[in-house]
Order: sequence, then structure tokens, then C-alpha cells
Amino acid sequence: MRVLIQRVSHAAVTIDHKIVDQIDTGLLVFLGVESKDTIEDIDWLSGKIARLRVFRDQAGAMNCSMQDIDGEILVVSQFTLFASTKKGNRPSFIHAAAPEFAAQMYLLFCQALETILEKSVHRGIFGARMFVELVNDGPVTIWIDSKNRE
Repeated sequence: MRVLIQRVSHAAVTIDHKIVDQIDTGLLVFLGVESKDTIEDIDWLSGKIARLRVFRDQAGAMNCSMQDIDGEILVVSQFTLFASTKKGNRPSFIHAAAPEFAAQMYLLFCQALETILEKSVHRGIFGARMFVELVNDGPVTIWIDSKNRE
């Protein structure tokens, strides 16, 4: 499982010219699922994101987590996080999970975040063509891979 996380002051998902969901201060999480992912990946990654200290404290240091600031999370499915550009110029997505499995894992991931944060998680629509608007705060952008736990 891979995520690209952006600290935002605003983010929104639009489909067919209608805003589906949006947040203010918080994290925009692009989630990619591969066929080898398990519940263990979901548990580790959702816990890591909930505890990630990327928000400023009163001294201006990145020392606060989502739980500390009572921020919001918007999760958007993003199979292209598993793009392979090793050969040629056209990306291959053979490592991305099949849509049925990925949709189930996406739902379980969102539910795991909701359990940890004890609040609703905002979402895009899995499999839809979405337009994502964001105001990156910082900018702060972080890449995490559950198979490479650095």
C-alpha cells in the first residue's frame, strides 16, 4: 500500500462539475493498493497517518498530529501510485491491485482511519474520474509505502 500525503489548508474532489467532498485544514491522502496488500498494511499505515506529526505547534515546529489539531482527512484512490516507468515511456500499472480488491481495501482503509480518529473520513469516489483541487500548506508532501517502512 502506498500513500502520497499532502498537508492542506483546503482540498476538494469534483466529479461531473459537482463537489463530492471537501476538507479544510488536514491531510489529503492519495491511496494506492497492490494485490499483495493485507489488513496488516491497513492497520500500520492508518496508524502511521493518524500519528504523523506534520502540523505546527505554538512554537511553529512540525510537532502536532491529526489527533492534536482535530484536522480532517480526505482519501482519494490513486492506482497510478503503482506506476512502473522502467520500460519505455508509457507507464505500466501491473503492480496495482485489481479494481474489486482495491475498492475493498480502500473502504477498509477509510474505516480504519475513522476508528483511530473517532470521526468521519472524507472520500473521493472509487474508480471515478475525479478532479482534485488542493492548497498544499507548507508545502508538505510525504510518501509512505507500507512494504518499505522507513
